[in-house]
Amino acid sequence: MWVFGTAFALTVATHAVAAREKRCGWLENPTPANWWLVDKDDSWTLSTQGSPPVPGFDEMPDMSTHGWVVTNAGMHGYGCACLDLEINPRTREVTRIVVARPLPLKRCKADRTLPAP
Repeated sequence: MWVFGTAFALTVATHAVAAREKRCGWLENPTPANWWLVDKDDSWTLSTQGSPPVPGFDEMPDMSTHGWVVTNAGMHGYGCACLDLEINPRTREVTRIVVARPLPLKRCKADRTLPAP
């Protein structure tokens, strides 16, 4: 019986449950289909060219409503945002965008913990 219990415990331990985290920082879209959020801790990939975006990406609101800096043709650039993300605690990959909201550019510019966009 202890073998079954040990096997069950190992199975449960290897299946990481995504944890919901609020992440605020620079939302970057430098080229078509490439999107990520850079906060004080890391860069969080939301979409890359040639791959499907993370679930919830298509439900994000217009992120340019509180300021958007165009750095490339076709409105590609960056803004400031807060996203509630589900993140796999083992791989640290975004598994879902739960909520996204744009913020004024001045908020990210004033945050000394953020790298430059």
